[in-house]
Amino acid sequence: MIRFILYSRSYCHLCDDMLDALKGLIGEQTYPIDVRDVDADPVLLTLYDELVPVLVGVRENQPPRQLCHYFLNENKVRDFLAGVDP
Repeated sequence: MIRFILYSRSYCHLCDDMLDALKGLIGEQTYPIDVRDVDADPVLLTLYDELVPVLVGVRENQPPRQLCHYFLNENKVRDFLAGVDP
């Protein structure tokens, strides 16, 4: 199973743009996208404050992989979906 985590914040237009771009890229594929507000968690805020939006790909039985931040990197997302290692 593949899923995505988008570390975001509510007033971030880049975050909205990345979410829209990711949805456009994956199209009708039904990969869950978990949007997490970094401002709601002090640990996430420490990790991702200046980097949001941050997209992480999660594949079953593998460690999460940070795919991109600020803007969607379509090539990295496609490689992740295809199972290509970085």
